[in-house]
Amino acid sequence: MITSDPAVDDARPSAPPRRIRRLPDRETVDRFALHELLDTELVGHLAVVAGGVPVVVPMGYARVGEHIVLHGSTGGGFALRAASARTPVAFAVTALDGLVYARSLFDSSMNYRSATVQGVLEAVPEDEADAALLALSDRLMPGRSAEVRGMRRKEVAATRVLRLALDDVVMKQRSGGPSEEAGDGEDHGSWAGVLPLERRWGAPIASGLTPEGTPVPESVLALATRASPPATLDEASEPAA
Repeated sequence: MITSDPAVDDARPSAPPRRIRRLPDRETVDRFALHELLDTELVGHLAVVAGGVPVVVPMGYARVGEHIVLHGSTGGGFALRAASARTPVAFAVTALDGLVYARSLFDSSMNYRSATVQGVLEAVPEDEADAALLALSDRLMPGRSAEVRGMRRKEVAATRVLRLALDDVVMKQRSGGPSEEAGDGEDHGSWAGVLPLERRWGAPIASGLTPEGTPVPESVLALATRASPPATLDEASEPAA
């Protein structure tokens, strides 16, 4: 069971709000932009210091309300140990939207959106764990849970659902073309601009033990043909009118 000592927690000094120092104009505190980024991407990177060594692991995740939801194995793993020890962690998500070609390598850049969350992992309460795990599954493979068997008792027992509050977040983004001015001294006859990055799912590939002619399930077809990002998981993500 993951527990904490309230006395220890109260004694830990709270960190001041973090701010971006380099190119601070690229920082955003727009909550809708944060939710949109987290709801569009599928993989983030969890970082923690374990045994005096920094460790970073890519993980699938879901945003449920104002939390990042992850899952770990009860058999071990640094994420579970970090949660048990109340060790501070960081979780980062990045979306690359394009490459920005300027007239020099120095001025070239990327269009991107990135967010880093810092905090302490906590176990999702048992009465909320099933819903959180289902939300994570449906975030990564929408609709699949209705097409497959339910989890077996030993599978449930081997899984621990963790969450990280979206309380301490820094988000940074860049969009638009290269920085240029009419009198910047550059040769404007040299091409400059943006190469957008677009991603899409490919054609489904059946496993080796799937009988030939087995129909591709609706959940796979729906995801393979979807051209727009998935809907957000709660109404709080809707932009203000």
